[in-house]
Amino acid sequence: MLTKALVVGVTKDEGGRPNPEHCEIIGELDPQTGVDGRRYVTRFHMRLPLEWNGRLVFQAGGGTEGVIGDAFGNLLGGQAGNALQLGYAVVSQNSGHDADDIAPDSHGGPASFGWDPSARQSYAFRSAGRVTEIAKEILQSYYGRAARYSYWAGCSKGGQEGLAVAAHFPDYFSGVLANAPGLSFPKSVLAHAWDTQIFARLAVQGGFKDAAGAPLINPTFSDADLGLVTQAVAMACDALDGLKDGIIGNFAACTTRRVVPYLKQLRCSADKTAACLSGPQIDAIQSVFQGPHNARGMPLYSEKAWDVGIGGVIGGRIYPDWRRWELGSADGKENDALSIMVGAGSMASLFTTPPRPIGIDAASSLRYLLAFDFDADVKGIDRVEPPFDVSAWNLFSAQSMLTVFRSNGGKLIIVQGVSDPAFSVLDTARWWDRLDMHHGGHAADFARLYAVPGMSHCRGGPGTTEYDAFSALVAWVEKGDPPKRIIARAPANTPWPGRSRPLCPYPQYARYRGVGDVDDAANFACHPGPRVASAK
Repeated sequence: MLTKALVVGVTKDEGGRPNPEHCEIIGELDPQTGVDGRRYVTRFHMRLPLEWNGRLVFQAGGGTEGVIGDAFGNLLGGQAGNALQLGYAVVSQNSGHDADDIAPDSHGGPASFGWDPSARQSYAFRSAGRVTEIAKEILQSYYGRAARYSYWAGCSKGGQEGLAVAAHFPDYFSGVLANAPGLSFPKSVLAHAWDTQIFARLAVQGGFKDAAGAPLINPTFSDADLGLVTQAVAMACDALDGLKDGIIGNFAACTTRRVVPYLKQLRCSADKTAACLSGPQIDAIQSVFQGPHNARGMPLYSEKAWDVGIGGVIGGRIYPDWRRWELGSADGKENDALSIMVGAGSMASLFTTPPRPIGIDAASSLRYLLAFDFDADVKGIDRVEPPFDVSAWNLFSAQSMLTVFRSNGGKLIIVQGVSDPAFSVLDTARWWDRLDMHHGGHAADFARLYAVPGMSHCRGGPGTTEYDAFSALVAWVEKGDPPKRIIARAPANTPWPGRSRPLCPYPQYARYRGVGDVDDAANFACHPGPRVASAK
């Protein structure tokens, strides 16, 4: 059902660039009442330019979604404009639930829709398929012709969803751009509980607690302390790509075995100062990067990649992106890390069967994560129990080998920050290795992974974090031109504004040729590198 359709005159985007005249459509479909008694409906938003280039872009959401999106097609890259300005029709959607319709506090806040099995399925991938079908029908009706090409573009949950639609609807999209995808979505949230418990133990050792006596994890590492960790990582790995330049290009070779000796060199010989790390801090950061394990030492998710995007103080600048996820604000006044505020509700309400009651305040979220049992509670990810007839793992993991997508001619580009604190790039690289093996060593014929050194989750961090992967995808789909390299540039808030580097398809990495300006991508070649599984 369409609820609004109108022609919009020239407007402007946030950068002041004019949007073209277009028809705006807002509609809804598939209303239902869930087992929890709440009403669920998929809402979508379309913009149809009067001068159409014959292509559709699906603008994916992120997080727990629940918002209809603006349907301008902001593509998270270095394009000259949004997709609408480039002539594309654009559609976005709410993934089957509304973020402003939140169930009682005990149901996990924004993730409260996870108490209904059908709403879970809509969020996982079903609503994306339905909205795509409707969008293509609208294009045919409005323009009198079908879209020549259809593209998916999203980051985080939107990246994971791109891989899901490539698996479940392999003929719907010509190309998928999946930024920072949560391939192992339910298990990646285990790292939030793991890290929170480690930092909480460190807080107890350091006497950091709030007025109620709960551990405060924010002050366990100052920005200066994180800068020391970054310094150790750079000392261990910066030169592995052939050049000491503050960028760790050869991320697969930057292993814990290389980094730990340099961390130990920064250990305080006496009292803790801003110039050294305490023994417990070094132990804690090693455990965090090791990733979650059960009591028998079996890994439950992936370890993290060592990289300079850990941030803190680097060259007099503060890079807070990693801290925001892992530790929260530097002032130490409250536990506001995204791993706590986002991770607890998602795990309890969405990725556990049956869902578990949890409050939505920071104190309740912290208590839940601190009590999480990596032997007993983790079983909820794989459990099937009425009315949930599909496990969270089978719904939300995006580990398909994409055989039909490939046979249909689909192309996939994944871009992910090496310092992504939400989803490990090492997990993504291992999946690509399995994909490559499945396709006889020819996965790069249709799927490529580009790791961005220094970049955090979707954006930000000390690296060359501005790039146009979408145009590379279009050229691959429509001209048969596979992207051998994607040029990325460093924004103004980095130590090297304007620096350019090639992003190379994994397992290659950018290596300096030995001559020429070190800030010019032209002087770097894509060099064969180790695969994550074989790195020592």
